[in-house]
Amino acid sequence: MHVSSGRWLYGLLLALTTAVLWGVLPILLKEVLQAMDPVTVTWYRLLVSGSILLGYLAASRRLPSLPLLGGKGCWLLLLAIAGLVGNYVFYLLGLQLLSPGTTQLVIQMAPVLFLISSIFVFRERFSFGQAVGLVILLLGFGLFFNQRLAELLSSLTTYTTGVLIVLLAAFIWTFYGLAQKQLLTVWDSVQVMMVIYLACALVITPWAQPLQIVSLSPLQGWLLLGCCLNTLVAYGAFAEALAHWEASRVSATLAITPLVTFASVALAASWWPEHVQPEQINALSYFGALLVVLGSALTALGPSLLASLRARRARLAGQL
Repeated sequence: MHVSSGRWLYGLLLALTTAVLWGVLPILLKEVLQAMDPVTVTWYRLLVSGSILLGYLAASRRLPSLPLLGGKGCWLLLLAIAGLVGNYVFYLLGLQLLSPGTTQLVIQMAPVLFLISSIFVFRERFSFGQAVGLVILLLGFGLFFNQRLAELLSSLTTYTTGVLIVLLAAFIWTFYGLAQKQLLTVWDSVQVMMVIYLACALVITPWAQPLQIVSLSPLQGWLLLGCCLNTLVAYGAFAEALAHWEASRVSATLAITPLVTFASVALAASWWPEHVQPEQINALSYFGALLVVLGSALTALGPSLLASLRARRARLAGQL
């Protein structure tokens, strides 16, 4: 079992780096999607990230061995590939219909769905603290959509379609997450991501249109490169954060990602109003977003908080 190094401050800084990078990503993607379709954007992101990882693993002589997977491992790899492709493409399709902030908030359901799936697949425990966090998260979603709740529940508008597509992206991501967790018993995280990235790029190649890159403006071209590097750097910081800090605390820190997106949109809209539109939500929606973040953090920290509470009670009982 992996034990963190105890350098919690370094782990916190790395987790915050990941949260910031993931928080600004939908803003970059929104601009690129004006001149490039979602499949092609995904193809470039996967190909560039996978190629860089391939070069790194080849240079360090750590290329993965496919025979080690076996039959079950190959099926898990196929499931992970399908899950990641579906997640990337449907996320971008939803982003085309929604604002960056709304998209980033809705995709927060992905780790929650992964947690619920892990209860059934890996027989993991679901604590009372996690249940409280889930209730707070769902309440937060209700408040966030307060202006358009009737629209979401009664009609299939463009907004409703966008929300449903992002929820589908979150649901599909759970299959990727479950499969990747099992693949990590054979390969390390970098090897897994390299194979999955390049395999996903190969799968969607027939539908990608690489020549669309010539239609990008210089700004959009740089933003596309930023999107490609964002995934690579953010994931690297995330993996390194796990080496120095508990996974539950890293996950709780990453829960602030939607808040980073909202803050980034507000800042970008004031600096570049011709490229970024401000979020059209009220104060109650912002409060709902805060509750979603709080609920996500509690869901991640539930087991740790419960263990800490039990340890404190045991110490107090021992002093009596």
